[in-house]
Amino acid sequence: MLDGVDVSVPAGGYLAVTGRSGAGKSTLLAVLGGLEAPQEGAVQVGGADLGALRGNALAAYRRSTVGFVFQHFGLLDFLTALENVELASTLDGLPARRRQQRAAELLAAVGMADRAGHRPLQLSGGERQRVAIARALANGPRLLLADEPTGNLDGASAATVIALLESVRADQGCTLVVVTHNRQLAARADAHLDLGDGRLP
Repeated sequence: MLDGVDVSVPAGGYLAVTGRSGAGKSTLLAVLGGLEAPQEGAVQVGGADLGALRGNALAAYRRSTVGFVFQHFGLLDFLTALENVELASTLDGLPARRRQQRAAELLAAVGMADRAGHRPLQLSGGERQRVAIARALANGPRLLLADEPTGNLDGASAATVIALLESVRADQGCTLVVVTHNRQLAARADAHLDLGDGRLP
């Protein structure tokens, strides 16, 4: 639960969110991503009042404005890396060939072009997370939300994934919000929000 959190992130900014387990970090991302509705107060992203969005408008916001990267990757094991990325674009009405081309371009951008035909269980944790980042970028999001994106990775893979997220933010100009327990990683961000029991200290 969040209580009285007041924070502003400029377009193209980079915010790290830390705090103990249960402090409200993932809830904050869920609210920003339109997965949970705020019970009080206002949440605005790019001029959109999320509390006022309903039904198709809220679904369109999640599909076109937000990209999600999760700790547990969230890939479908029966699909290849290419198909996992392509799936994120199916609701946008792109022709199949264009979806495949877009997915291939994104996999190349995250260094996974040579693994496009592999399924998640054939990939390392770091490789799966890179595929997940490509999938999150499929619809050109303005807001990229990463919930403990390095939580299941070794040190070298974690550094690679964070560097990739930062590169994506710089290249595409999207706003990046990263939840992490790693304060060294948090120190790399432009701003740092440390939650305690859903509040700011």
